[in-house]
Formats: sequence, C-alpha cells, structure tokens
Amino acid sequence: MLKLVFEMLCLRGQKMRPFLCAQISGFHTSKPCLAPRSFFGVEDFVDDDNSRPYTYQKGKKSKNPNKHVSFKQRTVAYMEPFTLDVFISKRFVSASMTHRVTCKQVAVAGTNSKDIKAVLKSRSDIPACLSVGQILADRAREADVYTASYTPRDRDKFEGKIRAVVQSLIDNGIDIKVYLD
Repeated sequence: MLKLVFEMLCLRGQKMRPFLCAQISGFHTSKPCLAPRSFFGVEDFVDDDNSRPYTYQKGKKSKNPNKHVSFKQRTVAYMEPFTLDVFISKRFVSASMTHRVTCKQVAVAGTNSKDIKAVLKSRSDIPACLSVGQILADRAREADVYTASYTPRDRDKFEGKIRAVVQSLIDNGIDIKVYLD
C-alpha cells in the first residue's frame, strides 16, 4: 500500500520525503487513509469517547447505568463534609482533615513537622499520637471545623494508636463520628 502511494505521488511530479506512515481505515469506509505515526512507532489510540489517550487509566464504568442511588449515598458528602485520615508508620504519625467535596485538606498535623519533632521523645508512641490529635484539633477549630467522620482503612483496627488520635480529637472539642464495619 505504501509503495502504491509513493508511486502515485512520484508520477505526479511531486517530491516526497520518506516518513513513517500508519495505514488507518475507517470502520464504515473502505478507503484507507494515511496518518503519521507517533514518535515511538505506536499509534495514539484513544478511548471509547475519544477524549483521552489510551495510556491514561479509565474511570470505572458502571455495569448498570440506570442503577438506583439512594438518597443517603447522594447526600452523605454534603451532610458530613469533613473526613479524618490517620496514618501511622513505624517512624511517625500523621493525621489530616479533608473536605470531601473539594478534596482540600483543612488541617494537618504530624510528628515529622519541625515544631512537634523537637518536643517529642519518640515520634511513634502513644503520647505522640495524643499530641498529634491535640494539635490537629486546634488547627481544625481555627478553620471552623467542629465535626468529622472517620472510617478506618481495611487493614487498620480501631485500637491502640489510632484510637488515641481519635480520642484526643474528641477530648479537645472535635466531634468525630466513627464508622466501623
């Protein structure tokens, strides 16, 4: 096919520089059309609605687009707009409050920050968790956040250090609604 196009252009007297072409034909049309190939030799395929290149991850499409979504599912993000996220590793503890709708962090506290790091003896024990909860509560109150909801991650149990952070927030005036499955 490429030779045929090259011969047709040469017969017309046009000079043609060699370049890479990919043969693309439409589904309903039998005419092949030539398109330049991408730099890496792979055509830039697009997804179903022709909006993004194929390299990006597609969002999950619902198998049943007419599925009923309950009132609670539609309104929970607005009724309880702030969520608490607690992360505890072997070296440090961090916690943050995030607005669900805008996905912005309202208040953040962690034992890796300079102001807390100097005061603590250890950055991952229970007193460190209590101090993270107290500082997070102060910063949340400055941002006018007084309630939040917390759902532990799948691998986390609501005991020990995580419970200490949440209890410290409750003791310092932030109402936390804990959802345990």
